[in-house]
Amino acid sequence: MTATIEPTIIKDCLPSASARLSLAPTGSVPALLDGAWWPRSRDLLREIPTLTNALDACWGRITHVTVNPAHWPVIPRKVPVAGHTVHVGWFADGQDPNKVILLSYTVGRLDLLVIPPETEPAAAARLMAAATFSGGIRTASALMADEAVGHDAAEARSQEEEWETDGGASRFGGRSRDRDLGFRPEEVRMWRQPSPWP
Repeated sequence: MTATIEPTIIKDCLPSASARLSLAPTGSVPALLDGAWWPRSRDLLREIPTLTNALDACWGRITHVTVNPAHWPVIPRKVPVAGHTVHVGWFADGQDPNKVILLSYTVGRLDLLVIPPETEPAAAARLMAAATFSGGIRTASALMADEAVGHDAAEARSQEEEWETDGGASRFGGRSRDRDLGFRPEEVRMWRQPSPWP
């Protein structure tokens, strides 16, 4: 995916709801991630002001944001937020595509897992909890991969349970199984005859 770099400041900042954000508790053991952010869209012009509004008061004024362009179709160079401008940069190779880095002159750096906007609420809650784990050593992409594997396993269990509920294995006893598999009765009898070989 290619990213479009928007060189101008857009003065009309669209209003958005509050940020869906989870940060590691203050004083917790340092980890690879400091928390998670679940934006409502892939529009950085709309999402960065919401994120900085949530963080400026409790963490410190955000001055720079870096992203990987893999998941962001348009990357503006500057985004106006309440009282200042946030500079946006991107790194295609050096930054995890599922992470956003926030910088503040006064406080330092926050690394946040970016949960895709289309993620189901239950999965987002699990990811937010995993990203705030004290002393966590999982990268943003590793957490996303873990969630995908867990989702696939849960979906397979659900399909198996549905199959069992609909009659599944109980239908396949004796000759009914043979008919369900499309065998003709004479073929079945031939296969079931004892072997003439000792």
